[in-house]
Amino acid sequence: MTGDKIPVHSYPPPVQLIVQFLEQASKPSVNEQNQVQPPPDNKRNRILKLLALKVAAHLKWDLDVLEKSLSVPVLNMLLNELLCISKVPPGTKHVDVDLSSLPPTTAMAILLYNRWAIRTIVQSSFPVKQAKPGPPQLNVMNQMQQEKELTENILKVLKEQAADSILVLEGALKLNKDLYVHTIRTLDLLAMEPGMVNGETESSTAGLKISAEEIQCQVCYDLGAIYFQQGATNAAVHENAKEKFFKTKELIAKNGSSSLHFTIDEERLAGYCQACGVLTSSSDDASQQATPYSQIHSCMKSGNYQDLVKIFLEDNLTLSLPVQFRQSVLRELFQKAQQGNDALDEVCFKVCVCNTVCDVLQDRTIDIQFCQLFLKPSKEKIDFLLEVCSRSINLENTTEALKRKMASFLKNLCLGLEDLQLVFMISSHELFIKLLKDDERKLLIDQMRKRSPRINLCTKPVTSFYDIPASASVNIGQLEHQLILSVDPWRIRQILIELHGMTSERQFWTVSNKWEVPNVYGNVILGIKDNLTRDLVYILMAKGLHCCAIKDFVHAKQLFAACLELVTEFSPKLRQVMLNEMLLLDIYTHEAGAGVSGERPPSDLISRVRGYLEMRVPDIPLRQVIAEECVAFLLNWCENEYLTMQVPLPLVQTNPYVKLGQLLAATCKELPGPKESRRTAKDLWEVVVQICSVSNQHKRGNDGRVSLIKHRESTLGIMYRCEPLVLTTILSLFVKLHNVREDIVNDIAAEHISIWPSSIPNLQSVDFEAVAVTVKELVSYALTINANNHFWLIIQADIYFATNQYSAALHYYLQAGAVCSDFFNKMVPPDVYTDQVIKRMIKCCSLLNCHTQVAILCQFLREVDYKTAFKALQEQNSHDAMDSYYEYIWDVTILEYLTYLHHKRGETDKRQIAIKAIGQTELNASNPEEVLQLAAQRRKKKFLQAMAKLYF
Repeated sequence: MTGDKIPVHSYPPPVQLIVQFLEQASKPSVNEQNQVQPPPDNKRNRILKLLALKVAAHLKWDLDVLEKSLSVPVLNMLLNELLCISKVPPGTKHVDVDLSSLPPTTAMAILLYNRWAIRTIVQSSFPVKQAKPGPPQLNVMNQMQQEKELTENILKVLKEQAADSILVLEGALKLNKDLYVHTIRTLDLLAMEPGMVNGETESSTAGLKISAEEIQCQVCYDLGAIYFQQGATNAAVHENAKEKFFKTKELIAKNGSSSLHFTIDEERLAGYCQACGVLTSSSDDASQQATPYSQIHSCMKSGNYQDLVKIFLEDNLTLSLPVQFRQSVLRELFQKAQQGNDALDEVCFKVCVCNTVCDVLQDRTIDIQFCQLFLKPSKEKIDFLLEVCSRSINLENTTEALKRKMASFLKNLCLGLEDLQLVFMISSHELFIKLLKDDERKLLIDQMRKRSPRINLCTKPVTSFYDIPASASVNIGQLEHQLILSVDPWRIRQILIELHGMTSERQFWTVSNKWEVPNVYGNVILGIKDNLTRDLVYILMAKGLHCCAIKDFVHAKQLFAACLELVTEFSPKLRQVMLNEMLLLDIYTHEAGAGVSGERPPSDLISRVRGYLEMRVPDIPLRQVIAEECVAFLLNWCENEYLTMQVPLPLVQTNPYVKLGQLLAATCKELPGPKESRRTAKDLWEVVVQICSVSNQHKRGNDGRVSLIKHRESTLGIMYRCEPLVLTTILSLFVKLHNVREDIVNDIAAEHISIWPSSIPNLQSVDFEAVAVTVKELVSYALTINANNHFWLIIQADIYFATNQYSAALHYYLQAGAVCSDFFNKMVPPDVYTDQVIKRMIKCCSLLNCHTQVAILCQFLREVDYKTAFKALQEQNSHDAMDSYYEYIWDVTILEYLTYLHHKRGETDKRQIAIKAIGQTELNASNPEEVLQLAAQRRKKKFLQAMAKLYF
């Protein structure tokens, strides 16, 4: 550093020693001609630099300590000296160096420098409170100005090299080996014995050992911070930041923060994790890793109250949410309910119950809101309360104290109820029976007799359910209740045996109206002569299908396996039914598990799917959904070879789902291809047109609309769960079908749209209303799979344009451009922003009365549309920012017209703005073409970014 000394009193020891040593070593020299020369590389200066390095080594190179106490220029000088003494050649690009081949101390020096580089970039983006200036001192002010300029120059270089620093640190995560950092001893060895450079000082035992996991922890945290800073407009970068922060948390949890040489601010890390959880997309992985806070925030924002209740229920076991946060969520729900949203009353009740049970388990007073909600109890409320209590306590692993708290809560609840039926619901519940002993229950009865003068049970004894513990009706009721709740197949079997032993008159498959099996199976099951077997098969299948529907695949598999074992003994028909249902279950399980990460299904599952489709067993009841899912499964995993070449011909002729799958697979397989390969596309087109055609055989639904799918033998299903290429093909087909009737003004663009025929022989027969609905549903589904597919975004925008929703259309047109140009930092590909897209954006802006935006967009066309631009600029009722947009205009003709227009209207201020815009040297017509194109590109970028901020 140059100039006067920085006052050392502003630096705490020992860090002030680093400043002093480096200041002395970097003082410039003056030669005989009084010319300032760089600091000489003599013994004195080398010793001073070594002393500075020793002080940093004494501090264990803790960047947190060094950054708080040293300025950017001083720390830059210190780390450069570390690189130099660690034998990193000056001018070497760190990104070109293989860290794994370097000595441990050299690799660590490079890591320290690049970690500091990105930490400094992140730190420079934070707002800094300016210190109040003291009395002006010329020397101090000059020195502060010099330091400020030097800091800005260093930051500029660091930002230019940021991408390289990130690559270096990403490479460090792959090292997976311990490194060493210089200590006072190794620095002495380097200074005193230069011949030892290739000896101990570079061996694996020299210096302070930094474990591989600690290095990964620090590097992940620093990378997460830089990714978070860069991800303001890029969800993918936020996702990367989230991954790094969660990895940091895992490593800290695994090793403990006390074992780290370099500390990490865990409160800041928690804040980063929470912010990432809110900002990133809720993919399955993300939802598993997100914190409960971000999940609750997302549920409240989207109105997904079912998942909100589920989160509160799950947290009743872990008790991780603070009570204040739970109460604030409940208050917000009550406020929304009071504003007229009656549907939230039930949600408020459920969240309040979860909070109350949580309060009970943590010895807090029960809230008054719970008492108010229970003024009028019902069976549904009691049912949910008992469910919450059961799921909030693990009887096998919990303490006796928690059991007593829950038992006391349930007893007091019984004492507060007047309806004996509700009391019976609680007291006959499995949890209540396990928590209270017999003598406690009898004591409770006595208390209930004395609790209220309105029910004078003492003077006139009434038979209570506790007075008849052996009663058959009471036992049947309790067993039926357990039968409804249980998902253990052997427990279900035991309960049914007991029930059938008590009475032979009841049909216990009717106990719950929630037990449903498809009609095609029901007739076969109810035809079983033995009543016990009939009830058991029906209930096992009904519960298995329910578990499958709620994605509880573990219990579904147990129930189906038990049912399969049972029916194998007496019914080959039902055995095949169960094998079919277990196949569907395995498909769902794979898609919800390993399939999410792209892992291919096992070969035996694919063989079973093929076997199901080729099955020719007579009189087997078949569910349509299984055939649909099997074909979708083969399409989803690109089994195109089988569908197009190996599938038996009789199967194609008799199974319409296989026929449709074959046509789809063949079309996808040949995309993109020559014209002669479009034969399969034509066949697929004809089949789908047939599906969408109106016929006398159609039946109208309750809403009067014609059903899209025909009710006849040639029925072909439309499958939405598809691999992206299949989805793109189906989407383009329906878009083309939509465009056949529409005029060209409202045409929708799509990939591969040219492969489909351009006309339909019988246009009046097609249900175009159903086609339009299908296109909308397909696009909505496609964007849930990949929200950054610009072709799908353009389709969504075209749909909004065709339905006169111009603001929404602009949103999606701009989003399509943003995702394929790094938020317009690169040029938008011309196949995305075609002239048709630009013209539609122009029309949207015009109809939204944003006429200045219209004029600017006219420049984006291959040939500037001056007529439309001039007409738009003549409009005086413009709803956009008008003259503040002039800086985005690069066409001089439009700017000259603006100057004339404002002069004519006497608008002097606006005329001056237009003249200033024309006066930009880069717009001079004499400039080379490259300069003019660069000027236009820069203005395009800024304008589109401004538009995005307006419409996003």
